Amino acid sequence: MHDDPLIREMDAAVQRSPEVIELRLHLVELLLSRGDHADALSHAAAILAQDPANTDAVALVQRCTAALATPAGPAPAAAAAAPSAANGFDWSAAEQQVADIAEPAFVEQAPDPVGEDDYDVISHAGTRLADVAGMDAVKAQLELALLGPMRNPELAKAFSVSARGGLLLYGPPGCGKTFIAKAVAGELGANFYPVGIADVVHRWFGESERAIRNVFDTARRNAPCVLFFDEIDALGHRRSGVSGASTLRVMVNTLLEEMDSATSVNDGVFVLGATNSPWDVDPALRRPGRFDRMIFVGLPDRAARAAIVKLNLVDKPVAGIDLAAIAARTENMSGADVTYVCTTATQLAMAESMRSGQIRPITMTDINNAIDTTRPSAGPWLETARNVVEFANGDGTYDELARYLRTRKIR
Repeated sequence: MHDDPLIREMDAAVQRSPEVIELRLHLVELLLSRGDHADALSHAAAILAQDPANTDAVALVQRCTAALATPAGPAPAAAAAAPSAANGFDWSAAEQQVADIAEPAFVEQAPDPVGEDDYDVISHAGTRLADVAGMDAVKAQLELALLGPMRNPELAKAFSVSARGGLLLYGPPGCGKTFIAKAVAGELGANFYPVGIADVVHRWFGESERAIRNVFDTARRNAPCVLFFDEIDALGHRRSGVSGASTLRVMVNTLLEEMDSATSVNDGVFVLGATNSPWDVDPALRRPGRFDRMIFVGLPDRAARAAIVKLNLVDKPVAGIDLAAIAARTENMSGADVTYVCTTATQLAMAESMRSGQIRPITMTDINNAIDTTRPSAGPWLETARNVVEFANGDGTYDELARYLRTRKIR
């Protein structure tokens, strides 16, 4: 029981009305003002569980983790600042908001040099979460599920939270799951090892399971290492849906063995997976110690879409490009769709330049024409997701997805 009577009253009110987010937000602010950062973080996490896109809760999580990661003194003042307006594009402020979180210290020293036999598959990740524009809810969940426990092992122990096991990123195709995985490796100061199904599926009997074991052995040699399985639904397909004698079934069993802490030592190996279809992943892969945490990565928000446009047009001749207008017009597009818009606009400007013999910059006319001819690709995925939420969410696995669909009025 807290010794502050005001906090006790506020906490009692929250317990009586846990669905009132504003009430819990006030409690978090009060706890922060008293320096009770651990309890504040717990309540901020509860808000994000109800509303993953709540920007106030995201800012509070960042304040809590910054304070907890700083041994002495309060969190930096800039970290306590509220996020900028959702429809603004203040890049320096957005980057500073993430940079103000205390610097991570997950490893005692830099990763060992990549083994001479592994140089073609392992890389040093230079990407950080500060390089991921927008997507504040995803960053906050990464902080709670993985990065926070790594920064604060004693606090994680007190809350019985572990960073072991795997983390599964899921969502529509083309929305930056691989980029986020690289950013996690950068935050951890770890090597990055991406693995696709083509890397482990082989024709001859026994070769595929041997390839999976080699993948984990390589990751262990290069620890600390983020081992990233892309299209994990194709690799870890439900065993009930394949033949008992199939190679795929044996592969799933091998993957389970390698991830299981009881049979394998994976110290310094952080396993991330990405999938467009989590409902096709073998349930055994989502048990504790495996891919037991899931984070939904939805369509890019306005800040992310504007950043994608900026990245794709950098170093190209442009004139009068309005990032805010483009972000507004690409509301339902994936990151890949926005990239395609930029590519198409570039081709339109190049075609006219070749006809005239003079360089003509890319303009908003080119961008608007490209948007008019680009159909958002996520429609079929969203329809499938709606059916999953409607008919296969009895255990609450896809509650976060259900909230997302409701905010987009898809359900």
